[in-house]
Amino acid sequence: MFRARSTIPLSRALPPPLIQSKMADLLGSILSSMEKPPTVGDQESRRKAREQAARMKKMQEDEKKKKADFRKRMEKEVSDFIQDSSVQKKKYSPMGKIERSILHDVVEVAGLTSFSFGEDEETRYVMIFKKEFAPSDEELEAYRKGEEWDPQKAEQRRRLKEQAVLEEHEASRTQKRAASPSSNYRDKYSHLIGTSAAKDAAHTLQANRAYGCVPVANKRDTRSIEEAMNEIRAKKRQKREGEEPAADGSGSSLS
Repeated sequence: MFRARSTIPLSRALPPPLIQSKMADLLGSILSSMEKPPTVGDQESRRKAREQAARMKKMQEDEKKKKADFRKRMEKEVSDFIQDSSVQKKKYSPMGKIERSILHDVVEVAGLTSFSFGEDEETRYVMIFKKEFAPSDEELEAYRKGEEWDPQKAEQRRRLKEQAVLEEHEASRTQKRAASPSSNYRDKYSHLIGTSAAKDAAHTLQANRAYGCVPVANKRDTRSIEEAMNEIRAKKRQKREGEEPAADGSGSSLS
């Protein structure tokens, strides 16, 4: 069985001042949880932020469209350059880093060759070449120096360079020949010393035995060890025998 739950009115359960306090707290919590209406300053800041975001988005879209249009135009120019058999290379006007990067990419996709030249960022430009007319090292060096490439002048410079190398080589050979005498001094002074003076003055050196130049055969001792020891003992014996008579003579004189 269920018992009916009795409900007591809040006015009977709590005193009136306490009820008012509870109601005030509840109302305050409800109001604090609600979002406050924005002030005039907040509304202006939000409006400016929305406008700036819209401008940034439009700028990005415009930049993207600009790059796409530039790439499409470069693809058209490169295609015309490939089909024109009368030209071998093409020079573009100075452009920014992004434009140069797009052009290099288009040229690479088309199977051509491209180079950037120029000292600073404002004057750098791009030149494209067909594969069969790729530039030489001398031509690239001329472009890097800011000079115009002239094949005839380049050929003249190459010949002058080769001629300078040959002249330098010939000069070094002449100096080497001047350092060595052109004739033999014996032929030049043969009327003074004769033709056989040097041969007559030459002599064969012979070893002098008095200064230690003794043959090995003379230095070698041919005696055996026993013979050498016997000879040494004999010399010692003779020395002792010679000393004993001298000692006897001195003793007799004292007696």
